[in-house]
Amino acid sequence: MHVHAAPAPSGSGKTQSVLRISLVATLAYVAVTFVAGLRAHSLALLSESGHNVSDFLALLLSFVAVYFQWRPADHSKTFGYQRAGVLAALVNASTLIVIAIWICVEAIHRLSAPVEVQPRLMMVVAAAGVLMNGAIAALLWGVARDVNLRSAFLHMAGDTLSTAAVIAGGAGILWTGHNWIDPVLSLLIAALILGSSVGIVRETLNILLEGTPRGVSVTDIRSGMEAVEGVVNVHDLHVWSLGSRSHALACHVTIADIPPSESAGILERLNHVLREHFHIGHTTIQFEHEGCIERQEGCVVPIEEMCGDTSDEPGHQGHGHYGNS
Repeated sequence: MHVHAAPAPSGSGKTQSVLRISLVATLAYVAVTFVAGLRAHSLALLSESGHNVSDFLALLLSFVAVYFQWRPADHSKTFGYQRAGVLAALVNASTLIVIAIWICVEAIHRLSAPVEVQPRLMMVVAAAGVLMNGAIAALLWGVARDVNLRSAFLHMAGDTLSTAAVIAGGAGILWTGHNWIDPVLSLLIAALILGSSVGIVRETLNILLEGTPRGVSVTDIRSGMEAVEGVVNVHDLHVWSLGSRSHALACHVTIADIPPSESAGILERLNHVLREHFHIGHTTIQFEHEGCIERQEGCVVPIEEMCGDTSDEPGHQGHGHYGNS
């Protein structure tokens, strides 16, 4: 068996450096917001601390995933570890949903029993958080090319916005004296967390369940393949994601009973269409002779019985593996 190993991208070292810096800065800010939240009696700051704990875990998982997902394929993991990042994103988003629910429960409790807070301390700590989270989000934006790193970016971008909201909330409490602003602000932060997390969960579950990749139309792919000269029809078509940026395809293609040398040209044209128009780099295409009994799920009768054994003929099954665009 010959295994195609996915090469590590040229920017993988930069990605790991960005994640290392982000991990150290986030852990330091977690400690600061937790202590300040206790001293200021601010649920909003404590929520930020919990949110940043999840950010630290998110960044840590992303760091580990970046390492694993570019390990070469082997005979036990023939597709490599491309889904390590997808699993990390799912864990990250699921953790955020739990934290958001906790924040909602605590905020509702505080609305019924308000707690006096120290708005000036809230604002000072939050201002430092805006600078730190904004810088980390900007760094991650430059390397966020898959769902794993995009989930980490969303964590930090969401933190930047929610921390800015803490500053506004502290100012509102300072000017009006209304302590209910703090739990209401926490509810808004929780809603922001939930909104970003649910989208990541849906995308990762679609990949893990091998659903059709987001933005990919099976109908368009079938039409594009059937427009290739020499193709009679395309059936038993499956498209799925190996990782968040790597798609695969398998199908049966009916062609005329032609020499293998001619079918090789059809295969090359099909892979060109899939690679250039649909960004699908890993394909397994099985050719069948025109006249075989078919149905959408595949042949009713094995192809060897209907058209003769083609297993030893080159060109009757195509396998392509190209770098992704």
